[in-house]
Amino acid sequence: MKKLLLGLFVASLTLSVNAQIKTPQPSPLSKIEQKVGLTDVTVEYSRPGVKGRKVFGDLVPFGKLWRTGANKNTIVTFSQDVTIDGKSLKKGSYAIFTKPGTTSWEVMFYSDTNNWGTPRKWDDKKVALTTTAKVQKMPMTVESFTITIDDLTNNSAVLGILWENTYAGIKFNVPTDKAVESSIASVMAGPGANEFYAAASYYMDEGKDINKAMMWIDKAVDMTSSEPRFWYLRKQSLIHAKAGDKKGAIKAAKASLMHAEKANNADYVKMNKESLKEWGA
Repeated sequence: MKKLLLGLFVASLTLSVNAQIKTPQPSPLSKIEQKVGLTDVTVEYSRPGVKGRKVFGDLVPFGKLWRTGANKNTIVTFSQDVTIDGKSLKKGSYAIFTKPGTTSWEVMFYSDTNNWGTPRKWDDKKVALTTTAKVQKMPMTVESFTITIDDLTNNSAVLGILWENTYAGIKFNVPTDKAVESSIASVMAGPGANEFYAAASYYMDEGKDINKAMMWIDKAVDMTSSEPRFWYLRKQSLIHAKAGDKKGAIKAAKASLMHAEKANNADYVKMNKESLKEWGA
């Protein structure tokens, strides 16, 4: 009986230690994702509430560095380089720190995003970009700290910060026009070597028109003749062999072997030697 009681006591103690009470976070985590032109923008942040307090000038002092939210750093991520206030900001993730003021805020994009709150030791070298955001007073109170991505165009948007009765907006520009022009030029110029190689490989693997596959792989090899790719040449040899052109296959295999040896790629060296032997070269 004593052993039984002891076992029950240990079991109940273990359950009480391992049990976890789940309660709502006072500053819940939020995440927003927005496509701006062709650029993906993501913001992850925590949302404290006003809760009857005076925020700006009191809870958040003017002129002092602020985490711009609560808990872990507020993080913005850009999938492409963007421009803010005429200055370039490289693609990647940044913590947003601010120094609120009565008429404007200083906004800093900080490359170290692993801080809980403000950094224990501020490093100016980690400030990727600094800009100024104008402040607007709102006619209503926003209870929960809010970040928005608004005023969307193909080439820009505004990162908005709203809390209490204050709004601060940071406009950023994205390289949509440059990306579109590059895409147009690429498509209008016709398929590239990679596209010809992929099409030829698919036709060969799926047993489709081998003559089309041979035409496409030959174009891919020609387009890369200034910087030969041994894997292209290997594919060319296999396609020519399958099409019955043993002479072309041997020529391509020898070229692939030579460039594979230069690249110290033992696998392709072995495969080419085996094929050349099979084809009687």
